[in-house]
Amino acid sequence: MGKVVMYSSVSVDGFVADENDQPGPLFDWLSSGDVPLDESGELKVSQTSYDYTRTYWDQIGVTIVGRHVFDLTDGWDGKPPGGIDHVVVVSHRPMPEGWDPEAPFHFVDGVEAAMAKAQELAGDRMVEVAAGDVGGQVLAAGLIDEVRMDVVPVVFGSGKRYFGSVHAQHLLEDPDVVIQGNRVLHLRYRVRR
Repeated sequence: MGKVVMYSSVSVDGFVADENDQPGPLFDWLSSGDVPLDESGELKVSQTSYDYTRTYWDQIGVTIVGRHVFDLTDGWDGKPPGGIDHVVVVSHRPMPEGWDPEAPFHFVDGVEAAMAKAQELAGDRMVEVAAGDVGGQVLAAGLIDEVRMDVVPVVFGSGKRYFGSVHAQHLLEDPDVVIQGNRVLHLRYRVRR
């Protein structure tokens, strides 16, 4: 089984989006450099961010997201983002009407079912869990191995929290990766067991 990682870009004060679900400048670092991060040529980062991010992205087999993120992105038009093989959507509702059943998206009810499906699909590859409410639920269930965040120098003041509505304390190890890119600080913490 691969590692399970909770991930997102985040404001300095811990938000993954503002009150209107807008990321604002959280993804500006993805266009702040001159090294293409993917084939599209739209994402260009510093060499430092490329070395860190590309290596990470290449390890991901499956991403778990909530239905809210799926709906906000229109399901990425049926193509998993970043070249990921599969997306598992945690939802109490079935797939949208007219959704292509052949698209590599899997709709499941609950985070435990999502993790089981994701690990089955990922095999030895990494399972990425989007930060926010679903990520917080997976953390609370004790299923996260590592927390990765790309901290962006902006303060939102309020919005959608990185750890969602987690109310219990969870200890993380000291960061074992701290990398400064252009307009971003890449951090990685292992979850203390």
